[in-house]
Amino acid sequence: MSEADKSHWLLSETSGIEETRNARWQRHLPVEAGFGWLGAGWRDLMRQPGPSLAYGFGIFLLSAAFVWLLFSFGFDYILFPALSGFMILAPVLAVGLYEKSRAIEEGRPVSFRRMLLTRPGSGAQAFFAGLLLCLLVLLWMRAAVLIYALFFGVRPFPGMDHIVGQLTGDPMGWAMIVVGTAIGGIFAAFGLTVSAFSIPMLLDRRTDALTAMGTSMALVWNNLAPMIAWGAIVLVLFAISVATGLVGLIVIFPLLGHATWHAYRTVAPPEE
Repeated sequence: MSEADKSHWLLSETSGIEETRNARWQRHLPVEAGFGWLGAGWRDLMRQPGPSLAYGFGIFLLSAAFVWLLFSFGFDYILFPALSGFMILAPVLAVGLYEKSRAIEEGRPVSFRRMLLTRPGSGAQAFFAGLLLCLLVLLWMRAAVLIYALFFGVRPFPGMDHIVGQLTGDPMGWAMIVVGTAIGGIFAAFGLTVSAFSIPMLLDRRTDALTAMGTSMALVWNNLAPMIAWGAIVLVLFAISVATGLVGLIVIFPLLGHATWHAYRTVAPPEE
């Protein structure tokens, strides 16, 4: 065995994940698979819609309260990074919705109480995964502040009423938009890659957080076209939620939560 082969063997054995672009992880899904997941998610939403809509309303209240706190304490300058960070944390917040979809799948009764009291199969590992995603969000928010300082120095934040004019009326502002969007896109793509299937997997199975995240990355990488399309669908629906003052989260969040469970069921490897 060559040194390269030994290194590959060690990586595979310690992580439990083989080299990417592996047939084991490929599902040969059509690019439009995400629309099928949305359809399945909508059916779960409309089957006893009360608990799902109540869940979505709770997410809306939490989000609105968080935005209010940002403005009240003068942290409105991190509003946009915080909104994009919400997309990274959303899979953790949607655990109760995954549980409803799983209960429907297994023929068990559904209730709002059971959704709130969901206990993931991997318990503390799910908490650890959520903590890692929180750290990723904090890192992104710090990066966003540094990007602003890189282009505008110590110039104070002009407030939400004037920030658009400052960005679009200044070449440095346009440069910051391009750089910030690119770096933010990298954070968002990485967040989606590691959390897309890891959180549902930690609910459904007994495994560790790093293995679940690594499996999620392998599944996304080996089914790249449909996952890029799915990410675009999520982004558009989240943009609609923001455009409606976050009210759209009442319906859109549970819809995406249920759809994510069906995406996981479609691509997840069988239990060994």
